[in-house]
Amino acid sequence: MPAPITNLYHYRAVVTAVYDGDTCTVDIDLGLSTWIRGEKIRLHRINAPELTGRTKAKGTAARDALRKLVLNQPVVLQTIKDRREKYGRYLAEVWLERNGAWLNVNDEQVNSGHAQYQKY
Repeated sequence: MPAPITNLYHYRAVVTAVYDGDTCTVDIDLGLSTWIRGEKIRLHRINAPELTGRTKAKGTAARDALRKLVLNQPVVLQTIKDRREKYGRYLAEVWLERNGAWLNVNDEQVNSGHAQYQKY
């Protein structure tokens, strides 16, 4: 049996706000009736257009697409232990259950043309 991956964490969460095409706010269920509320997360591996300047129209479309997918929805977050980006947000893969299958929201933002893959 392979060794378990020890640097990934999975949490059930609810998306309470979407700021832009790659940032949202979640309430995270830590288990044992313990929640973290209002945690901002950054979708890992992707970058969406900004909501200002010449990319405003594309940024708004990216934000709206992410809102349509996840706002007020239960999701599963896959985070990298203690990994935050430069603005202090946790980096996460966001998973949404749809019709009995799991959809990676990060990849969906790229596949729908609302973001690009990016290394940090």
